[in-house]
Amino acid sequence: MTNGKILVAGVGNIFLGDDAFGVEVVQRLARRTVSEDVSVVDFGIRSYDLAYALMEPWELVILVDAVSRGDRPGTVYVIEPKLPEQGESPVGFDAHSMDPVSVLQLVGKLGGTFARTLVVGCEPAKMDADEYGQFGLSQPVQAAVDDAICTIEELIAGTRKSTAA
Repeated sequence: MTNGKILVAGVGNIFLGDDAFGVEVVQRLARRTVSEDVSVVDFGIRSYDLAYALMEPWELVILVDAVSRGDRPGTVYVIEPKLPEQGESPVGFDAHSMDPVSVLQLVGKLGGTFARTLVVGCEPAKMDADEYGQFGLSQPVQAAVDDAICTIEELIAGTRKSTAA
């Protein structure tokens, strides 16, 4: 049973350029007025924190992340991932990085159930780091942040409409 709440979870590494897309989106979204039943959280690379947050009974979970699919950098996607089967073991789980697939597998292994889960992703231009890291988003990915926020707000509004019907 869901509680009618929505989680918007930003993931990514701020030291790897465009990998920080999810973090940037949720930080900006959190400064806007959102309904009290919407939790907007920057998980960064804290995979265990995200896994335990996903154990709660959400109506909708929106993961925000950089997603390479081969399109033009800055392209925003909405993806409905295939969720792992109950009890499926995490593959190569690392508490110091963020691999959303492994996080979802861990939730299943811990006995959690999945809410409807969507990924709002953006095609990165650069996620490589030199010895000093790579701070800041590339221009096309930075330009996509507002589009992603609008997309997230539309997904939330659509969920509210379908719940009210």
